[in-house]
Amino acid sequence: MAGLIKREDIDEVRQRTDIKEVVDGYVTLKGAGLGSFKGLCPFHDERSPSFTVRPQVGRYHCFGCGEDGDAISFIQKMDHSSFHEAVEKLAARIGYELRYEDGGTGPSREEVGKRQRLLDAHKIADEFFRAQLLTPAAAEGRNFLDGRGFDRAAAEHFGVGYAPQGWDALLKHLRGRGFTDAELKLTGMFSEGNRGIYDRFRGRLIWPIRDIAGDTIGFGARKLYEDDQGPKYLNTPETTLYKKSQVLYGIDLAKRNIAKDRQLVVVEGYTDVMACHLAGVTTAVATCGTAFGTDHIKVARRLLSDDGSGGEVIFTFDGDAAGQKAALRAFEEDQRFTAQTYVAVEPTGADPCDLRQLKGDAAVRELIGTRKPLFEFAIRATLRRHNLDTVEGRVAALREAAPVVAQIRDSATRPEYTRNLAGWLGMPIEEVSRYVGAAAKRGTNGSGPSGAADSTPAAAAPPSGMPVFQRPNPRDPVAGMERQALEVVLQDPAVLAGVAWDRFVASYFATPAYSAIHAAIRATGLGHAADPVSWVEQIRQEVPEPLRNLVSELAVTPLPASTPEAMQRYCRDILARLFELQITRIKADKMGQLQRLDAASQPEEFQRLNRELMQLEMERRALRSDG
Repeated sequence: MAGLIKREDIDEVRQRTDIKEVVDGYVTLKGAGLGSFKGLCPFHDERSPSFTVRPQVGRYHCFGCGEDGDAISFIQKMDHSSFHEAVEKLAARIGYELRYEDGGTGPSREEVGKRQRLLDAHKIADEFFRAQLLTPAAAEGRNFLDGRGFDRAAAEHFGVGYAPQGWDALLKHLRGRGFTDAELKLTGMFSEGNRGIYDRFRGRLIWPIRDIAGDTIGFGARKLYEDDQGPKYLNTPETTLYKKSQVLYGIDLAKRNIAKDRQLVVVEGYTDVMACHLAGVTTAVATCGTAFGTDHIKVARRLLSDDGSGGEVIFTFDGDAAGQKAALRAFEEDQRFTAQTYVAVEPTGADPCDLRQLKGDAAVRELIGTRKPLFEFAIRATLRRHNLDTVEGRVAALREAAPVVAQIRDSATRPEYTRNLAGWLGMPIEEVSRYVGAAAKRGTNGSGPSGAADSTPAAAAPPSGMPVFQRPNPRDPVAGMERQALEVVLQDPAVLAGVAWDRFVASYFATPAYSAIHAAIRATGLGHAADPVSWVEQIRQEVPEPLRNLVSELAVTPLPASTPEAMQRYCRDILARLFELQITRIKADKMGQLQRLDAASQPEEFQRLNRELMQLEMERRALRSDG
C-alpha cells in the first residue's frame, strides 16, 4: 500500500518550487508590477488577463473566477492528477527525494505510471517510425515527401516517419521493449481482431502529434498505396492522452513564435504546417480531423495572451465552397478572441503546400500578408450568393447579411461594417442600419454585456454553523484602506518589524472579512514571516474556510511599485495610512467623550482627555511626516 508523503517533505517541495516556472509551462505570463505576473486564466475563458502569479508567496489567484492555490494545486488541476501525483511530479522536477510515513513507498506504478507508460510507448513508437523512414521499404514515403518539396532535413525537423506494411512490426517492437498488450490497447496505435491486436498504421507516412509540452500523444497517417482500403488520412482515435478537440498539430514548434509575434495561423493539414514553417511562417498549426473549436481557442488565446492589446488569428482555407464554409464556421467562433481575426484564401484554391511547390516560399508569406478581416470575408461571402444588379437581389442580400453584421459584438466595429455593407449594396446607410438593428434585437437573449452581472466571484455558501462573510464593498474607502494594508502585510511581512507590529496588532478593522484575516495574522505571529510561502499558508489555515480564497487573492494582488525602493515606500505609506486611520478613529471617540463631559464638574477628566488628544495628534503628524 502506498505510504503518505511526510508533511515536512510536502512543505519543502512547496517552498523550493518556483511557481512561475510551473505556470509558464501552461500559460503565457507577462510582468504585472514588481514581483507579479499576469496571464489569461487556464481555468475559465476570459478576454482580459486576470490570472495573477506571485512567486514570492508561491501562490496564484484568478480575479475573474476565483481559482487560487499553490504549485501543487495548479498541477493537480491542470494535469487532473491526485495530490500525491502532483507532489511527486514537482519533487522530481527539483530533484528532491520524498520520504513516506510508516516506511511506506510512493504510490504504485499502476497509480502514477499509467500516463507515463503511455507517453513512453508513444515516444518509442515515434523513434521507430522515424527510423523506418530511412529504410528501403519506405521509398514510396520518401517519394511522397520529395514530390511536395520536403527534403530529409524537413522530415527530421517535423519528425515524419513511416509505418511498415504488414500487421505487427510496431507491435513486436513495443512488446520487445516490455509493454504488455493491455497497455498497448490503451495507446490507440493498435486495432483488435479475433486473433488479438495488430498495428493500426500500416504502409503509411506518419506524423507525430505532440502536445504543447512536446510529448508525442498520437499520430496522423497518410495513405501511400492504392491497395490500402482505408481513408486518405487516419489519425489516432480518442485516448486518455489524445483528445482531438484540444490538439493542434505543430503547437510544440510554433508556441514560442505565437507568443512572441502575437500571431496564430491555422491551416488545414500536416503538409500545410510544414510548408508554412519552411517558408518562414513559423506560427502555423493545424487541427487534427476536426473543426477549429472552443478548446482550440482556449489553447490559442493563452499563447497569444489575448488581452485586447493586439495580436491576430489567421485562418487559411481552400478557395472552394467547402473552404468558404469552413471560414464561416470560424466566424461563429471569432468573437471569442479580442485579437484581430483574418482569413487568407488563395484565389486559385491552392493550399500552402501546393502554393509553396508552385511559386516558392515567398508566395506562402504573401498569402498570409494579403489576409482579409474575417468579418469582411463572411459578409462578402453572403453577398456573393445574390444578384446585386437587381433590386430584389440587393434586398435579399441585405436580409441575409444584416444578421451577420449584427453578430459583431464589438460596439466600435459593428457600425463600420454597417457602413461597408451599405456601400457594397449601394443602399442608404439608414436603411441598412435599421435592418442590422432589427437583426441584433432578434438575436438578443438578455444575457449580453449590457445585462451582465458583476463578475466578481462570490464566496460559496459555507457549511452549516460556519460564519458567513459578505465580500467587502470595493467602493467603500475604509474597506479599500484595510484591503491595501492586508495586501502589504501578506506580501511583505518585513514591513511589520519593530513597533509596527504592535501598532498593527492594536489596529481595528471595521470590515468583518478583513477583521477575521487581521485576527488570523495576529494569531499566526511573525515566527514564520521570513518565509512568505509558509507565512501565507499558515494564515490561510488560520482563517475560516470561506476566507481562504480571499487570503490568496490579497497575497497575489500586484502592488503598484516598479522598483524595490518604490515597493518599500509604498508598503510604509500604506501602513502609515492604516495607523493614521486608527488614530483618527480613537480621536473621534475621545472627542465625543470630551463633548459629553462637564468641564466644570470633571476638570481632571477634561484635562486628561485633552492631553490624550494632543498626544494622538502628535503621533498622527509624525506618521504623516515619516510617510
